[in-house]
Amino acid sequence: MTYESRNRAYWDTHADAYQAEHGAFLDDTAEAWGIWRIRESDVGALGDVHDRDVLEYGCGAAQWSIALARRGARPVGLDVSAGQLGHAADRQERAGVTFPLVLAAGERLPFAAASFDTVFCDYGAMTFCDPYDTVPEVARVLRPGGTFAFCQATPLRMITDDGDTASRRLQRKYFGMHRFDWDATTTVDYQLPYGDWIRLFRAHHLAIEDLAELRAPKDATTTYAYYIPAKWARRWPGEQVWRLRRE
Repeated sequence: MTYESRNRAYWDTHADAYQAEHGAFLDDTAEAWGIWRIRESDVGALGDVHDRDVLEYGCGAAQWSIALARRGARPVGLDVSAGQLGHAADRQERAGVTFPLVLAAGERLPFAAASFDTVFCDYGAMTFCDPYDTVPEVARVLRPGGTFAFCQATPLRMITDDGDTASRRLQRKYFGMHRFDWDATTTVDYQLPYGDWIRLFRAHHLAIEDLAELRAPKDATTTYAYYIPAKWARRWPGEQVWRLRRE
């Protein structure tokens, strides 16, 4: 089984449980990043989306896209999981918002070149797909001057994972990190060293505009506390948001 089919099977199997656990939390904090829901108004990764064609790249239940549609964006939600897109369709109906939902793999986008002004994801495809496939695809579908923004766990979070959560010890090597195949019951995830990210972006004409390292607020609450403990996320960066511009 390829990592793509394995990740699809995981999300199709777990979509209902995931939304039952996290969906209401994400509904209430739609325009925010990461597990601590740091507000986009504080991060400033997307910029103005009004009257822009926006691709949510691994949308899950599309909470972000629904919020952006209400601000005048023209979103498209893409996900590899039919189960997750079923929840997105339900939320669209409840919100009275309609935009395309596309079932497709992030490595092979079914869109023409230069289709979007903005491509973004909160984890999504940039966590569960190989960046050596996704970054070229994003660069292809972005218009010149377009924005690419994504949130993901940091390399530090990945190399301190003890099999359960972020620990205070280095558990694996930094150099050469790429594919994280935790075990057969969960997803295959991806992360790169910072230098590799920079070289990959440059190779595909994506200029770095910002890298925001997210710190858990003192009073933060989350339904994902198992993933990065609050005390850990106050001392070390567990999540980051890249902002890039298509040259």
